[in-house]
Amino acid sequence: MPTTNTAKPMSTTDRPASSPPGGASEALGEQAWIEVIQKMDEVYNDLLQYEVALEEKNAALEESHQFIESVLASMSDILIVCDRNGTIEEVNSSLCHFAGKEAAALEHTPVFSLFADDVERARAREVFARFGRDGVHDCEFFLRAGDGSTVPVSMNCTPRVSQTGKLMGMVVTGRPVGELRRAYQALRQAHDDLKRTQGQLLHAEKMVSLGRLVAGVAHELNNPISFVLGNVLSLKRYAERLERYLGAVHGRGAADEPALAALRGELRIDRVLADMPHLIDGMIEGAERTRDIVDALKRFSAVDKMTPEQVNLNEVVERAVRWVVQSAPARFAVELELPPELRCNGSSGQLQQVLMNLVQNACDATLNQPAPRLRIVGQVADGQVTLRFSDNGPGIAAEHLDRLFEPFFTTKPVGQGTGLGLSISYGIVERHGGRLTAANLAAGGAEFILTLPVESR
Repeated sequence: MPTTNTAKPMSTTDRPASSPPGGASEALGEQAWIEVIQKMDEVYNDLLQYEVALEEKNAALEESHQFIESVLASMSDILIVCDRNGTIEEVNSSLCHFAGKEAAALEHTPVFSLFADDVERARAREVFARFGRDGVHDCEFFLRAGDGSTVPVSMNCTPRVSQTGKLMGMVVTGRPVGELRRAYQALRQAHDDLKRTQGQLLHAEKMVSLGRLVAGVAHELNNPISFVLGNVLSLKRYAERLERYLGAVHGRGAADEPALAALRGELRIDRVLADMPHLIDGMIEGAERTRDIVDALKRFSAVDKMTPEQVNLNEVVERAVRWVVQSAPARFAVELELPPELRCNGSSGQLQQVLMNLVQNACDATLNQPAPRLRIVGQVADGQVTLRFSDNGPGIAAEHLDRLFEPFFTTKPVGQGTGLGLSISYGIVERHGGRLTAANLAAGGAEFILTLPVESR
């Protein structure tokens, strides 16, 4: 027989709760874990960002460190970083090269051990102690170099302080004074060269002006000299006529012959007639010499520089020698060995300038010799005229041979030479198609060789 279940109504106390106590705890735990995981993600993200920033800063720091190291390595001046007790903490490669030691051997040693001796160390201690706070500027000390020599060094010392102003040590820099002296000497040499060049240019400009003046004076003198020479020649002819007339008068045997004879003796007519040819010849010679001088001045001033002509080198050489010898010491002797009719094409005025320069240089070079002498030998061979100027001077220094023809180069004292003579002469000879060279003779003395073509190019 089936059993019938009868339901008993539940009381409110027996009714189940909507969420049991155990389920609420689990929900709260899950929420907490979610928040923890979120916080961990945030911290991990912050850590990642911090790591990226740290790596960037490390890279910048490494780059800055490499930059500082490259700057220190490339410094030519000595650099020393010391602590407050004077112990070396860091040095650059310049000090290592100067001292001949590695950086490790120099670090942690007293900076004063670098100085040359005890006297320099004591002076350095005193100076650094006195001016350590304010710094030391351009104070010269002697340091001991790696090869054992003592080298003067211009040193500077700057204090190194912390952010709070506490003295941490000092930074010492130095430069060998030898470099400064060499730089100063180079600057002074450049200044002296500039002054000498300026003086030489001024002298060259004066010479140009003098050349123009000489050309004008020569032109102006030419007319009166020609006038005087013409009148003297006329006077010579007139004197010959008067002498013939007086001879005819006194040879007639007139009645007043005794009176004429007495008057002739009183006026010394015979002596006048005897002296007159000599006087007139002397006047003619002086006028002709003046005319030659004027002609030489015109040639020397290069009035004819653009007019090529057949030049008689014999005359040009003799004229150049005569001009130099007239103002040279009496003991300066010139020997000429020239074949007849040495000729070439060109400007006689410019070639005379070259020859005068060579003769004058030989005169100056042999000035201190007991018997100064210049020998000029000429020859013609293979269509060329060669003139050799050989003196008995001290010769040319080997280091000067290659610079003789450079503009403004001279071995003479300042004020006695412009350094332009040989340079200008070299240019003139080149324009004439020739060559000008210099060498030392085996027996002593110098020799200049001038070669010119017989025919124009």
